[in-house]
Amino acid sequence: MKQLAKQIYTLAQSVTANESKKPQHVAIAGDGTEIIGNESLINRAQRKTISRAMILSLLDVAKGKGHMERVQSYWNAYHCYTRLIDSNNRIHANYCKTRFCTVCNSIRKADIINRYYPVLKNWENPYFVTLTVKSVKADKLNKWIFGMKKAFKKINDRCRQRHARGNGMKIIGVKSLECNFNPKNKTYNPHYHLIVPNRQTAILLKQEWLKQWNRNGKFHCSNKAQHFREIENLERDLIETIKYGSKVFTEPNPNDKKQLKKDVKIYAYALDNIYAAMKGIRLFDRFGFDLPSKETKEANIRLVEDYKLWEFAPSATDWINTDTGECLTGYSMPIDLKYLLKECIDKELH
Repeated sequence: MKQLAKQIYTLAQSVTANESKKPQHVAIAGDGTEIIGNESLINRAQRKTISRAMILSLLDVAKGKGHMERVQSYWNAYHCYTRLIDSNNRIHANYCKTRFCTVCNSIRKADIINRYYPVLKNWENPYFVTLTVKSVKADKLNKWIFGMKKAFKKINDRCRQRHARGNGMKIIGVKSLECNFNPKNKTYNPHYHLIVPNRQTAILLKQEWLKQWNRNGKFHCSNKAQHFREIENLERDLIETIKYGSKVFTEPNPNDKKQLKKDVKIYAYALDNIYAAMKGIRLFDRFGFDLPSKETKEANIRLVEDYKLWEFAPSATDWINTDTGECLTGYSMPIDLKYLLKECIDKELH
């Protein structure tokens, strides 16, 4: 890895010197993030760059809809991880913890993997399961997402009651709610990704899901749309399970296998619809088992006087030292990503 904080951003140096005044003392909490040799900071610079471009578009969409509460949430995400305090070569920052912040999502994913992987790796023959319903238009998305939540709860309750009576197996697993957007058909496909400990659980969940949604002459999901397969790489599939809501980049025609990477877009209007429909819904959860107790650390809030202050400069796609103008990571946005963020964000009604 290149040594951090070597590149000088002269414009930032002149601006920060005139406009930014460092407090004599600042408050920090926790252990912070190591700077020296930390490759993840470059990844965070890229995520921050993508997140800012996406959120500015989401702000325009939410303002146009008059949804001011969501506007405020988007602003919180926009300013997340913008100002970094460097004390003893460790970064401290405030986090928005919103589900549309790419930086917070990456941290959340890492935490879930660290907590769940030690448990799931002990499952003898885990399976990856996808349960879905028919795609719907935006005006029905919220209703269907709540319906999926209710449907899974009923299935879980039925299986638990059968097991308690000695008439069925206990189901356990983890599940995550995701929703894809189809730009060609202008429809939304909410679905669950699950990891369960064996094939028998996967088969049972598929059967119960079809039974729950296809009754009284109404068919809301098809047999061929529900999938399960044996897991060969647990960590990869756990990452696949915890996507947290929706993909940022979407292919204009999901059925066209010949599309190039540069053909993808950010459909801001559709993303805003998805985030609105998922409000108040727990996206990742477990069922049928408990995790080992997690040790709670004290916040350890303290004042420090000897520190460096770094501010994220969008034009530099990096955090800039407010005293020296040095860049923290040296990250430079690739040409293809620059093109995507400048030319491929769609804010039209979908």
